[in-house]
Amino acid sequence: MPPTSPASPTPASSPAPSALFSASLPSRDAVVAALRGAGCVFAEDEAALLLTAARTAAELTALVDRRVCGLPLEIVLGWAEFRGLRIAVAPGVFVPRRRTEFLVSEALAHAPRAQVVVDLCCGSGAVGAALAAALDRPEVHAADVDPVAVRCARGNLADVGGRVYAGDLFDALPDALRGRVDILAANVPYVPTGEVALLPAEARDHEPLVALDGGADGLDVLRRVAAAAPDWLAPGGCLLTETSERQAPAAVDAFTRAGLRTRLAVCEELYAHVVIGVRG
Repeated sequence: MPPTSPASPTPASSPAPSALFSASLPSRDAVVAALRGAGCVFAEDEAALLLTAARTAAELTALVDRRVCGLPLEIVLGWAEFRGLRIAVAPGVFVPRRRTEFLVSEALAHAPRAQVVVDLCCGSGAVGAALAAALDRPEVHAADVDPVAVRCARGNLADVGGRVYAGDLFDALPDALRGRVDILAANVPYVPTGEVALLPAEARDHEPLVALDGGADGLDVLRRVAAAAPDWLAPGGCLLTETSERQAPAAVDAFTRAGLRTRLAVCEELYAHVVIGVRG
């Protein structure tokens, strides 16, 4: 699950941002040069965002310094764009990926009039916030095992009246939700344990391991969610989770074994693979 804007630490030969900037607000070209020297692939786009965020030369230098040192752009800015929303993110919270927008689109296509939504393994709460923005005043619930993520999600879901719980998967949810959930979105960790070290530094160094590591084959959490989901879904309700192309057949099998009517949706543009299971 690579971050949206990869970068590497500043090469030894690259000047530090403070060496490029004067006391006045640095030029766009100077910011681009510093970011490009650090290996930022989308240096021009990032420079525009950083210049907009900074009010003074000192602020801009600090922002660029943090980015050049490898901190994810979204953490530097304090927000990530997701389906047109500005989602607040904080250090130690999984940054929502653009490809996960496809999961939201598939959920809305299946249940455009959903009234009860659960964002499981919610991280920042981006999926719950996006669903709330697209639906007609749904009841929104979210849960995560990481207390840092729970605090972040509570902020992002406050305006839509979302309730966010701390705990392990369904154990965190109130029993009153059993059999009532129209959309159960579970953006579970799915990187195999042995491949976590191969992730870009932005992910492995700055995002919580619990949001990345999915066990030996990457599907441990997915299987647990699929097995328990039918008890929580309303008739016709859907469970959606993201996976990789390689893992998709096993993920589909886990959904099917749980008794869900299952299909795989693929978006080539975003390289997104979403398994969808519907309770009969």
